[in-house]
Formats: sequence, C-alpha cells, structure tokens
Amino acid sequence: MLRSSYHPDEVSFLLTDLSGHALELSLHEREKAIAAGRNYAEMLPIEFAPSAEYLALFDALLGQFASQLAEHVGVVTEMALAARRQRPVLVSLARAGTPVGILIRRWALFSRKIELPHYSVSIVRGRGIDTVALDYIAARHDPRDVLFVDGWTGKGAIATELAQALAAYAAAGGPSLRGDLAVIADPGFCSALFGTRQDILVPSACLNSTVCGLVSRTVLNDLIRPGMFHGAKVYSELAGGDRSAQFLDAVSEHFPRVAAAVAERWPAAWAADRSVTFAGQRAVRRVQAEFGLPSQHLVKPGAGEATRVLLRRLPWLVLVRPDCRAMLEHLLLLAKERGVEVVDYPDMPYSCIGLVRPQAGDEA
Repeated sequence: MLRSSYHPDEVSFLLTDLSGHALELSLHEREKAIAAGRNYAEMLPIEFAPSAEYLALFDALLGQFASQLAEHVGVVTEMALAARRQRPVLVSLARAGTPVGILIRRWALFSRKIELPHYSVSIVRGRGIDTVALDYIAARHDPRDVLFVDGWTGKGAIATELAQALAAYAAAGGPSLRGDLAVIADPGFCSALFGTRQDILVPSACLNSTVCGLVSRTVLNDLIRPGMFHGAKVYSELAGGDRSAQFLDAVSEHFPRVAAAVAERWPAAWAADRSVTFAGQRAVRRVQAEFGLPSQHLVKPGAGEATRVLLRRLPWLVLVRPDCRAMLEHLLLLAKERGVEVVDYPDMPYSCIGLVRPQAGDEA
C-alpha cells in the first residue's frame, strides 16, 4: 500500500506506489493525448510547488472558510452515521475525497466517540472503480456499511461513474454496494448526503498533492497488472510546502464551536427533500452550447472543478458569478498567473465554471 504524509491511523490508501516511474507529461502533451483518445488516468500532470503569494492566499482562505467548512462537515457526518447504522466504513474517492473522509472520521470521533475505518480508493472516469480495492474492503467489513466519500459535486460525472461501476461490480459477482455518495458541497444536486447544496469553496480544492498527503492523481495504465490496486505517486520532494495537516487541523479545531449549529441543522436537512436530480446539468448544457464546446467534459462547473482546470488542465475561459467573486480570490489569482480571461456570468447555480480549451480531435 502507498504511504502518504497523513497519519496512517486516519486513512489507508489502497493504491500501488508508482513513485519510481516517470508518468508526468506537460499540459499540452496531456491535452493532445486525451484528445487523441487516451484516458486521463494513463498519465499525470506535472505538479509544481505553489508560489509564496498563492500559499499566502490559501492560508487566508482557509482562515476565512474553516468554520463554515467545519459546520458542513458536521452535517454530512451526522447524515452519514444515520444512513449507515451509526457505523459507516468510509471509502474516499482519491484524491479530493481523502481529506474530506479524514474530516468526517474526526467529526465522528469528536461527536460520538466512534472510530470509523477509512480507506481511499481510485475511481477513473470511463474506466470505473478499483474492484481489487473493493474486494479488499468487502472481505474485511459488512458491505452494507460501506459509504463512498468525495469532496464536492460538479455536473455529476463521478457520481454517475460510481453508480455504473457498482452495478457492474455486483453483476460480476461482487457484493451489492450502495452508491449514495457523501460530499461536503452538492451544488449539482448529484448526492443525497451533503453538508450543503450551495457552491461553497472547499479550500482543499486550491492545491494538488500538497493538500492531499503528497499523493498524486490516481493512475491506471499498463503498469497496473491484474490483482493490483490502481496506482499513484508520492511527491516527497514537495514536503516543504505540504499543507495537508494544516488544512485538517484548521477545520477540525472549529468542531466545538459549530457543534450546536450542526445539532440544530442536520435533523432538518436529513428530513428534507434530498432528491438526486442532477439539476446542474441544465446549466452545463447551456454553457456548452453557448460557447460551442464539442464535449461536456470540457465544462467544469463549481469552485472545486474550475480550480482544477486552472491547476492541471489547459484552460480557455473562467465564468464567474459576480456575487461570488469575494470567495474566489484564489481562482482570480490563478487565472491572472496563467493569462486566462475571466468573464462575468450571472445566471447559473454555480459560483463559477471553468472551460477547458478544445483540442483537435476532441469528440464531437
């Protein structure tokens, strides 16, 4: 198993360590490869140490939003406990789900004195979930208790991928696992378990491996042979800028202060209509048509997904809802650093949408 900079008691990464392999391609090389039909998980983006200015902004945003985030973590954790007989087995989707899974585990320990098992596994759009990892978990826990965790939802691509992958896993003889994903923010109405359905900024979206235990994106290529977990790398050389522990501690130290608000909020949220409607898809389809994009995969809605576009894709435009600019300082700084135009776009349910630059060969 892969060893991250997280404390091993807080998460077990069911990933093969590929740190000795050169898997990184430049942005232009990756985009051309993806446009030519290669899956994004066959290679990795090059990860750079963030600038001092950007890290200072991350620290400021974390201080600004940590309390709000702690409350949402509390709400989704209480929902998760109610949904899984008070004993969920947390299975985070690497890598954005991993810090959220740790925070959920910390809230359960703080609120209920329950220590929850927590794993992090790979899911790849177009390839499904790591079934070797699922077999590992199912052999050690009651499948009824498994609960998948991610950071946030965008247009629902991963929620859809998860549902399809779990159906295929059961059809192939594996245990039936429920796909009701738990997330902090669900602006796309893609999950029934959430801390909020507002498009809030989850500060862990602002960084790559340096807020995810120094772990890379997950890898599924020819290096992964049958019976092996999907892979990832550990970027030990970036340890000097590692903010993984800082992020977790900054949020969890607010737990005592938000406990009363969580106790008041979560029962009403649990009893309310939590239907999964994928309502955000309407905005995605409209933006795709308006900007003439050949694929929905080039439209990345929400604060988390738009940030990812600027960090590791070839961005074209960033659409920003004017009333949300105050919470998107990091996004505006990234866009300025990369020379990406920011366009005011008021009529959408998301705070922002990132558009990936189309490449020759992108699907029509």
